[in-house]
Amino acid sequence: MLNALRDGFASLKTRPPLVSVLRLNGAIGGAGLGRGLTDAALAPLVERAFAPRRLAAVALSINSPGGSPVQSALIAARIRRKAAEKSVPVIAFCEDVAASGGYWLATAADEIFADDNSIVGSIGVIYAGFGFHALLERQGVERRVHTAGRSKSLLDPFRPEKPEDVERIVSLQTVIHENFIAQVKDRRGAKLAEGADLFTGEIWVGRQAVEVGLIDGLGHLVPVMKARFGEKTRFSVISPKRSFFQRLGAPGVEEGFAAAGRAIEERALFARYGL
Repeated sequence: MLNALRDGFASLKTRPPLVSVLRLNGAIGGAGLGRGLTDAALAPLVERAFAPRRLAAVALSINSPGGSPVQSALIAARIRRKAAEKSVPVIAFCEDVAASGGYWLATAADEIFADDNSIVGSIGVIYAGFGFHALLERQGVERRVHTAGRSKSLLDPFRPEKPEDVERIVSLQTVIHENFIAQVKDRRGAKLAEGADLFTGEIWVGRQAVEVGLIDGLGHLVPVMKARFGEKTRFSVISPKRSFFQRLGAPGVEEGFAAAGRAIEERALFARYGL
């Protein structure tokens, strides 16, 4: 009996290392992007990723073209809090793209790896829209807008663009850009190449990203983790649960419309990087 207990305790001590894999795939944000990556949606998944008692590391599998800067910051901050609470290292692996908000998520990790062909960076802020006022004029349509507050109709796409509106939106973007830069400098520190102009919105691929210090090396999740923790390393993949209709391959009407809209917006974001 005692021998059996000793053998049981010995097996617990020699249990292979466990790595939680948290998949962060898709555009970031929940307003115009439907059910994109949001802090609220990912909160229980982050908890699950850090929950195991004998945890060697948490690996972030990232494939995101960005999106909401607020949600990017919230998600990254949540991951950092859990990493500090559990004293567990976090290692990010960039897939096709970890750009803009996707790179912000990567900075939540202690180390960042990517494929030779991964697109990384785009440390900037963008606003894009359309102007329809000329079309309305040609069609004889008059736009009527009444506001309380002179800035309430900021950048109205159905009215001519105003220089003061552009100045205002650029001032907002500048603050967000500065916050993004501060996040990168805080997390990457001395790893960033001296003299490199990294904050123009430029993107880098694989080895270029290593050279400028945006990532630590080239490598894929499973082989890098096994090289670090041993060939017997176990992986627990954490991903959102699909609804009943999704498991059947038939989303409901409302979910179908949301999914269609999200797919269009995500495609537009990925298309910025030729994907």
